[in-house]
Amino acid sequence: MLFIKRLLRCIPLLLLANAVWLCGAVGLWGIFLLLPAVAGTLAVHLKPAPTEPFATRRLRILQGGYELLYLFALCFLLECGFWGLTFTLKSITFWVNALVSILTLFLLLMNGLLRIFFSSSQVGILWRILLLLFWWLPGFNFWLIWKACSTARREYRFELAHLERTAIQASSGRCRTRYPLLMVHGIFFRDWQLLDYWGRIPGALQANGAKVFYGRQQSADAVSRSAQELCEQIVHIIESEGCEKVNIIAHSKGGLDARFAISHYGMDRYVASLTTVNTPHRGCNFVDLLLRILPGGLLHFLAGRYNALFRKLGDISPDFEKGVRDLTAARCADFNRETPDCPGVYYQSVMSKLQSAFGTIFPLCFSALLIRRLDGENDGLVSTASAVWGNFRGVISTPYRKGISHGDVIDLLRENLKGFDIREYYVQLVEDLKNRGF
Repeated sequence: MLFIKRLLRCIPLLLLANAVWLCGAVGLWGIFLLLPAVAGTLAVHLKPAPTEPFATRRLRILQGGYELLYLFALCFLLECGFWGLTFTLKSITFWVNALVSILTLFLLLMNGLLRIFFSSSQVGILWRILLLLFWWLPGFNFWLIWKACSTARREYRFELAHLERTAIQASSGRCRTRYPLLMVHGIFFRDWQLLDYWGRIPGALQANGAKVFYGRQQSADAVSRSAQELCEQIVHIIESEGCEKVNIIAHSKGGLDARFAISHYGMDRYVASLTTVNTPHRGCNFVDLLLRILPGGLLHFLAGRYNALFRKLGDISPDFEKGVRDLTAARCADFNRETPDCPGVYYQSVMSKLQSAFGTIFPLCFSALLIRRLDGENDGLVSTASAVWGNFRGVISTPYRKGISHGDVIDLLRENLKGFDIREYYVQLVEDLKNRGF
């Protein structure tokens, strides 16, 4: 049925593409056929497909992009057949008609590509560059267009399903917890306003009724100092919101920062629950390995360059080396002995894993291979065994080759994972906290 609809939308495009031949074949009657062909072509360019409920403006543009590319491919194949039937080397009509046809198809192709270029979040930079460079190359361009169409279509269906689910469930307040959420980032990042560490996750939580705040600690520092910064943010939220406590969701090293603040700085009276996500509670043997093999001079050099850069990006006094050393297995073993859980706080943990070491970006693909040899399954930085703390909610992954990396689990690259919606996972996680009375 969808193919028939696309074929019907091709009719005005094909009529306009063969305007010269049509007028030559039927005379003035061809002009009367061209008027609806022009109107139909404009309609296809402006609205390539029916608008579906819940689709945002971006998604409508995206849908139009891949529909136009599908129409381009279909029209191109039909035109090739028509050219083969009408080909006459000495016919001026044939060559002029071919020129008009190529122009019509080119406009169709450009409209589709531009829509996808400016609306898709899943067609990556590499595919954009390849399309820009090789859209004209026969054979290869069709493969590129097919890849772009497939990716854009999956993105459209994925995002539309998420919007439909959110619209239906938003009124239920699934994430309207008793206490606000405090989302705590890991090492080597900051809570920038324009580049959210947690990707699209906070938006999904807020759409379902959650009140979200951020840890705002420096990008790299010793656990004890990062915990002090967290304390300041927790107290600020308590005072500004007039609430009794907060629910902390912390990723990676942020989980250690939160545990330290709760156990050592008296924040247990202000924290209802702590959910750690891919946190190396027992350290990273990969970090131990790097610290053993890296020359001391090189480590100091890298630390100096990092600290200088992040001072310019907003940190007051970042300390790369102390932050990294607090992630070693020995340091974490001492940390666990000295940092007992507080009875009044609910502790739980989650962990993701990669199915394939090459299911993530460079350089995590190589660290994933090393950690697999050292500690078994991992997310590219943290082993599964190291992430277990409190009520362990299990390992999350996808049934496909990629799995879920250390960055994927916080939606860092805003990538739609096949077979898994990370935003819905967090919605369910927070909904469970609500149901527990937090």
